[in-house]
Amino acid sequence: MAQKRALRSASRLHNVSVNQPARKTTKGFSSADEVLRGAQNLSVASAPAEDGLVELSPTTPIKRRKLEHREVDLQTRTSATNSLDRPAGTCSTNAQLKTPRGSRLVAYPQEVLDSPPSQIGVPRPTTSTNQILEQAYAHLIKADPRMQSLIDKHPCPLFSPEGLAEEVDPFQSLCNGIMAQQVSGAAAKSIKSKFIDLFRNSEKGTGIKDEPFFQTRKHESFFPSPAQVASCDLSYLRRAGLSARKAEYIKGLAEKFATGELTAATLVKASDEEMIQKLTAVRGLGLWSVQMFACFALKRTDIFSTGDLGVQRGMAAFMGKNVQKLKANKGGKWKYMSESDMLTYSAKFAPFRYASCHASSHRN
Repeated sequence: MAQKRALRSASRLHNVSVNQPARKTTKGFSSADEVLRGAQNLSVASAPAEDGLVELSPTTPIKRRKLEHREVDLQTRTSATNSLDRPAGTCSTNAQLKTPRGSRLVAYPQEVLDSPPSQIGVPRPTTSTNQILEQAYAHLIKADPRMQSLIDKHPCPLFSPEGLAEEVDPFQSLCNGIMAQQVSGAAAKSIKSKFIDLFRNSEKGTGIKDEPFFQTRKHESFFPSPAQVASCDLSYLRRAGLSARKAEYIKGLAEKFATGELTAATLVKASDEEMIQKLTAVRGLGLWSVQMFACFALKRTDIFSTGDLGVQRGMAAFMGKNVQKLKANKGGKWKYMSESDMLTYSAKFAPFRYASCHASSHRN
């Protein structure tokens, strides 16, 4: 029983946030390794093995196998927790992007970090995924101390270590955005489900189980590859409930990914300006859609959407304007603030302007 309690304590320890310091657990142990060693020592006599590890002598082979399996599980959890912390930057994609073949791309893999600055192709990392959010908070509060109360009330989970650990399929994310244009959330969800079923349960998905990407995703939520979508007729795509125009947009987007005109690598390496220019050139992707994709999918820190009414309203309220009165006026696109005023005032929050938007837009 003591062994089980100690192992349960270790499991709980590995489930806490990576920023939370190690705490005392069962029997006064202060780390997962000590918990595991304590579990071993509480139940059996042990002696050093030739390789330096502890050789267990449990009462039965079954108990030994169970303990070995739990030790492997603890090591796996430790590795997963440590992997949350990786280099990050304020001028690059901080998300982990999936490719159609199942690999994962980040802006700063080890081979990039080992290269001379002139050969990297992206700005050098300035922080890490464990620290970037705290640096953003410190920068915003220094720029305007009033941000402190907003940050306390409305923290930004998008750039937390857990938020940055999310793996993003850029093709799927952009498709989802097109499907959701000018329809309710429920309608968008229904269209996406029908769209996926077109490929999961038909001849269009023939051979998919033999593809490496499917092997890595067979237990995850499925989404068709760009090549599969690009090979379909528009009439077939419309069976999901897509309008004729949206079907054209999604097929065109799929063709750009399938031919390599758009790639996850491009989205990782491009500057904010280059990324916006390249994506807004795709039919169906307007500036606002691309900016939302850059924030929520690519996890870029300095995206500032002046055309977003929520951002406008939040900034106007933060500056002391009467937003209820402004809302009643027919001011058109810039009813709360002009674009030039927004850009001028937000300059001091760069390169963390998304975090400032998040805090101020939740004000009302």
